[in-house]
Amino acid sequence: MNYSELNADILLQLKTLGELRAVGYTPKSVKQELRDNLIQKIRQKEPTFEGIWGYEDTVIPDIERAILSMHNINLLGLRGQAKTKIARQMIELLDEYVPVIAGSELNDDPTEPISRFGVDQVSAHGDQTEISWLHRSERYSEKLATPDVSIADLIGDVDPIKAASLKLPYSDERVIHYGLVPRSHRGIFVINELPDLQARIQVALFNILQEGDIQIRGFKLRLPLDIQFVFTANPEDYTNRGSIVTPLKDRIDSQIITHYPKTIEVGKQVTTQEANIKDPQKEQVVVNELAQDLIEQIAFEARESEYVDEKSGVSARLTISAYENLLSTAERRALLNNEHQVYIRVSDFIGVVPAITGKVELVYEGEQEGAGIVAHSLIGKAIRTQFANYFPKPDDKKGPAEKNPYQPIINWFGEGYTIDLLNDLPFNEYEKALKTIPGLEDLVKKNHPGKSKHERLFLMEFALHGLAEYSKLSKSALDTGTRFKDLLSSMFSMPDLDDISEDDL
Repeated sequence: MNYSELNADILLQLKTLGELRAVGYTPKSVKQELRDNLIQKIRQKEPTFEGIWGYEDTVIPDIERAILSMHNINLLGLRGQAKTKIARQMIELLDEYVPVIAGSELNDDPTEPISRFGVDQVSAHGDQTEISWLHRSERYSEKLATPDVSIADLIGDVDPIKAASLKLPYSDERVIHYGLVPRSHRGIFVINELPDLQARIQVALFNILQEGDIQIRGFKLRLPLDIQFVFTANPEDYTNRGSIVTPLKDRIDSQIITHYPKTIEVGKQVTTQEANIKDPQKEQVVVNELAQDLIEQIAFEARESEYVDEKSGVSARLTISAYENLLSTAERRALLNNEHQVYIRVSDFIGVVPAITGKVELVYEGEQEGAGIVAHSLIGKAIRTQFANYFPKPDDKKGPAEKNPYQPIINWFGEGYTIDLLNDLPFNEYEKALKTIPGLEDLVKKNHPGKSKHERLFLMEFALHGLAEYSKLSKSALDTGTRFKDLLSSMFSMPDLDDISEDDL
């Protein structure tokens, strides 16, 4: 029977080099494996990188072309663009099992050993050389490039303990302790944040990438390592922390540029897939489409914000953390009010602020404003942007016979009324507060007929926030919620004595 026709169960029963040869095994390089299996997936119309959204027409075709060309790859992009996730998924394009000489630390191919141990085993035992099977999940190695990474970590070093225990002189290559790169022979090796690797360490990779030579403490070894290299790098690193030395960059065959989600829909797919939502939250908290859109819109606003460093980027982790916090905010409210099921409110976005402040790198003006103020500003801009998708823009010019749909709401506040929407209001009080405002529910019913009661309430609160963002109402933050009132009265009214501190007097 031909080796390629054997399934995994039959392969695992082969225990010696002779049995392996009897079924017609021929060695194949790791890049050839990746190429062959990718070709099969493409022909069968199977997805090559599952769960990687928004790259179907950009990044993934570039990666497929690089694999078909049998290239080493550098994934270049800002933080949170799924670079490591892509690299880890490449193991799915490897053969499920490959044979190795039993006990070999370099994953020696039984028919083409490269280590001293492997050569000695085949020389001593011939066809009776024991083999074992290596699963593809064990053929992936990853190293985060940090300034303290040494050549010994990546390439190897002389091990005095091994020399002493085996009673070998230091001139014997068996005293070498191999690093991560040789141990990744016949597998995929990933170095994350390559520019952070010191230049002298990057130089040590030159010959490995090109010729397969390694040198350890005076040992010049010819090891034809068979490795698929994948590097990741952030363009910000080229100026802030380090750079990829030119000869190394020249040896990396394909550099592929990644990007952030280009649409709200793609962003939602990424967020809902990656967010860690607990089972009780799934049962207890109901999230509407607009709330999910607002989470993604915050990231889009941050990437365009004058306060956020565009070179640093805004990671997809922002929306993931923000979505998790949004649900936890609603869950906490349910626990406080002993409610079995809760629906997301706009006021729950107060819980998103901590997820924003730790995820954006501010420029000087943003630092002056303060991270918390910038976070609230981004939420406000997201509301303003999405408001135009759900209601008429308040600043659109009306014809003489066309009535302003917001006038009853604005007039009510103009009469001196205010409303406080507290973050942890029980449902009945929350509903009562919103329905107190004349014209607010009619506005939602007219623009969104057929919505459920809870969706209407969310849109009613959303309309208030939107009008505030368009400067039709005044919105001010309280310690426990948000106060809405007339814009003009808030501009001309004197502050309450209770609001004035001793320092102001």
